[in-house]
Amino acid sequence: MHEVKDTRRAMVRIGYDGRVHKTFRGHQARERFENEVRVLRHLEERGCDFVPRVLETDPERLLLVTNNCGGRVEHMSEERVREVFAALEPFGIRHEDPFLRNITYRIRDGRFCIIDFEFATFLDGPHAGVSLKPPPPDE
Repeated sequence: MHEVKDTRRAMVRIGYDGRVHKTFRGHQARERFENEVRVLRHLEERGCDFVPRVLETDPERLLLVTNNCGGRVEHMSEERVREVFAALEPFGIRHEDPFLRNITYRIRDGRFCIIDFEFATFLDGPHAGVSLKPPPPDE
């Protein structure tokens, strides 16, 4: 496997089969794992086709396995970044970490995709308004 990210919050590796393996760790690891799984399943149910699909979960190991949603995007205007993330809202989700590092590009259909939903907030339904987004540093 190829390691893509190794931080206090998560380790992300891409398998030789292209599947993305994300292991959650650190502060609120279980809650972030559960939120990301719940959000991705919600988006799939609503037909959102520009986010990863859940392939496997292992709640004991806090492991989420998804399909690969493309390669990193190096450059994009701030306005375009806002547009990409705004496309989630009709599906009932606000990302809460709307930065270029969470946008990928899928070559096969020329689509920008969004990854990393551990802090996402539901805009409707039973989980509406619940957020794991950390407060700004000055609070």
